[in-house]
Amino acid sequence: DAISDFLQENANHFPVLEHAAERIRADIDNAGDHFEMGLRAYLHNVFGIEVRLASLPHGIARQLDPARNHLLVSDILPPESALFLIAHQLGQLAAGSEIAAIIAQSNLPGGDAPALAGNVLSAYFAAALVMPYEPFLRACRAYRYDIERIARRFGASFEQVCHRMTTLQRQGAAGIPLHLVRTDIAGNISKRFSLSGIHIPRHSGACPRWNIYSAFLSPERINIQISQMPDGQRYFCIARTIAKGDHRYNAPRRYLSIGLGCSITHAREMVYSDGMDLAGDSQVVPVGVGCRICPRLECGQRAHPPAD
Repeated sequence: DAISDFLQENANHFPVLEHAAERIRADIDNAGDHFEMGLRAYLHNVFGIEVRLASLPHGIARQLDPARNHLLVSDILPPESALFLIAHQLGQLAAGSEIAAIIAQSNLPGGDAPALAGNVLSAYFAAALVMPYEPFLRACRAYRYDIERIARRFGASFEQVCHRMTTLQRQGAAGIPLHLVRTDIAGNISKRFSLSGIHIPRHSGACPRWNIYSAFLSPERINIQISQMPDGQRYFCIARTIAKGDHRYNAPRRYLSIGLGCSITHAREMVYSDGMDLAGDSQVVPVGVGCRICPRLECGQRAHPPAD
């Protein structure tokens, strides 16, 4: 919760990490190699670390062997996850001082929060390195936020692209103010962030009418919804399920749903709005935040009475 609040307070945008990632990406690109090869070469040339795929113990995705200066990455990860982990390690090494300064200036509590924030900010750097700000923003505008097309362009996953879209808040070059939510099939919300204005519950118990839940009925298909909150505000929301797990036979899978959306005023900027009646009422779905605080007494999916 503290980390989610920390990201919300900073609008999930950290200019110092963007600039650090742009500087290093320029060095990698100037070498003329394919990005992944250039990333590996940069780690080796600057930090003396050699990246190797390896069979690691169950549950370990990445391991740094300081004795031999080897970065071991699990050989059963999807390619985009393996690439992201290499960039994440580079973030810890190359942007460590910037990350430490951001944490020092924050209002994070003690205990585990600073270490977790360091991990999250290293992931932010990794996303900025894999999907550089200006080319990524141009792609978003050119492809009208077509997530799967952009994912292919940058060699990233669906979830990674959704995350990166929420960080595009550079002054004078901002993207759509978006919200992001991730839930599992039991309704536990594990990620939440909102610039669109929509309120997202901290834990489970969100409105079952949200398309992030109905997306589980159509796996890996984009589910589109015009959502109207009790106060009359409308939001354009898309959701899609993803499956996570190792690339090996009989590996256990985790099924999650990723929701991304914006105020209805920005809906036409997204390709998913094509053919939808954004001005009328025919496709609007009345939703709430959660039953306890929702005033819609006529809702057939109400699970609890309102708290009042």
